[in-house]
Amino acid sequence: MSNRVLFWLDAEPTAFCIAYYLKKIHDTDFFTLVDVTNRQKSFFQSQKLVEFKKTWFYHDVMNQEIKSEPDYLKSFEEKYDIDLWQLAKNDRIFIDYYNTFYKFSDHEISEIMEKECRLFEEILDEVKPDFFITTQTAFRPHHLFYLLCKKKGIKVLMLNSANWGKHCYISGNYHKLDNFNELFANRKALPTTFNDIQNRLESKILSKKVSKFYQSHKNSKIKLMQAAFQLLILSDNSNEKTHYTYYGRKKLKVLLSEINNSIKRWYRKKYIDQNFLQEIIDDKPFIFLPLQQEPERSLLLSAPDYKNQIETVEYVSKCLPENFLLFVKEHPTQGSGRDWREISQYKALQNNPKVRLIHPSVPADEIIKKSKLVISVSGTIALESAFLNTPSITIADNDYTLIPSISRLNSKNELQGLIENSLEKKVEPSSIGKYLDILEENSFIFDYLEFQVSYFNHFYFSGNLVDVEISESHMKEFLIKNQNLKNLAQEFKKRMIKN
Repeated sequence: MSNRVLFWLDAEPTAFCIAYYLKKIHDTDFFTLVDVTNRQKSFFQSQKLVEFKKTWFYHDVMNQEIKSEPDYLKSFEEKYDIDLWQLAKNDRIFIDYYNTFYKFSDHEISEIMEKECRLFEEILDEVKPDFFITTQTAFRPHHLFYLLCKKKGIKVLMLNSANWGKHCYISGNYHKLDNFNELFANRKALPTTFNDIQNRLESKILSKKVSKFYQSHKNSKIKLMQAAFQLLILSDNSNEKTHYTYYGRKKLKVLLSEINNSIKRWYRKKYIDQNFLQEIIDDKPFIFLPLQQEPERSLLLSAPDYKNQIETVEYVSKCLPENFLLFVKEHPTQGSGRDWREISQYKALQNNPKVRLIHPSVPADEIIKKSKLVISVSGTIALESAFLNTPSITIADNDYTLIPSISRLNSKNELQGLIENSLEKKVEPSSIGKYLDILEENSFIFDYLEFQVSYFNHFYFSGNLVDVEISESHMKEFLIKNQNLKNLAQEFKKRMIKN
């Protein structure tokens, strides 16, 4: 009997590519829920590359009228133990600070959530999938669907970037190998040195690749002009009426916003260059807290209680030991990715006598080596600090907290004590080596960042515009060009057979 496999498909073509190659090597029935713009929708309606038994379009349902039930969302939360409003208040589309085009009322948000929860339940009850194949969740609806699958006992196969070189793995959780705790507990640590693991870090460090990725992202003036022509001339801008994620995004308003953002980006960068420290002076002991790029999944979904990073810095500064300073470094991709922060936020940090702002160009490893402790909301900097013989604290739930020198903050109330305890910790290179060995043995090579660059350039004008038309021939050309996807499909087949 064939497996029943459900896919979440969106503007990132990875899951569709997996489906294409997996269908060729494994006897399965495919179903899909599609979250794309109107210009992409026609491709999924007509394409013959992958046969799906049934396809649902997320935004079609969002536009339907429903008879609302006052207690539906509450009963949904109780039934599945999922806090819908916690997810909603951390949705970048619903947050006024991030979405300047449209202000959602509580009633509108409630109605959107009720429609999608009904849709998700309907799909899962009808399909009864054996597997849910997905990429890493980045936005609230996708993440909610993933959580619901897990609550209903559906086997999740999520493609995860391992944050380590070109390694990826498939697991049932976001950024966590299945049974990692058990594997770590049962494995003997082999002797190694800091020099050995630092050599491993140099060859596999992800942060340098990410910085390179953002430097190339949206960097072509020709692609930018082509995207502008598509948006302003060829697009009918129908998404503004049919997709709540596009509400208020009128063409002229979007254009003016882009121009305004480019001016702000220049002005803010000038302030950063003139006011941030570009040399690390360690005349006093300090703790290092790097900022996360925002808005980003690492905050909104992984650490929602800490999404206001200005407040987080303020709180951490109050928990420092006497005579300690807090060195805060702006994320190097905040400018290229999100136009830097408002200058008022930087000034608020500078007004704190305990805080020193570090220029984003200063290498993180230079700061880590001179710091006594690293505190990271999320991301890989807490892991990288261990390679440099510096203990760390992370707030998000990451598997590298299995390394004894990396502590997890579970509650704000325990931060002061955790800082004092962490400052006394010694880093054991053998534990880091054990973590890396397990990670590499349970992963495979797939350069996710390189693949992202590939599809940004092929479909989306170097990442400048997502609302584009995609022809079947254009998609077929991309599939043929990326033959390494065959190996990725094989990895999913292995996991499906194993389970």
